[in-house]
Amino acid sequence: MAGEARQPERTADGRYIVVDGRRWRATDPDIPDDVAARLRSHLMAARRAVGTARRARDPEAERAARTRVHTAKVALGERGTPWWEQDDMERRTRWGEGLAALDRGTPEA
Repeated sequence: MAGEARQPERTADGRYIVVDGRRWRATDPDIPDDVAARLRSHLMAARRAVGTARRARDPEAERAARTRVHTAKVALGERGTPWWEQDDMERRTRWGEGLAALDRGTPEA
């Protein structure tokens, strides 16, 4: 269908996506769509900042950008404690605190 993004293959349990034969932890499916979109926006901006910092050979800026990438990935459930091992409150806290830190510009490593 025109305009629809192709979704990656998922494992039977839905916990991982498969890209080029490699498994990666899937985003927490319980994150509300608007929150997930904001987190992905922060993630993409942080990834671009990593590239910019690397090209500029600015290790401090690269470290800060990589911290933002990590914060976004944890909030999305792709790093840190697996989302399927957290209860609903822990999951909401994880993505809420991550988004708040990224919105304020103070992500933690």
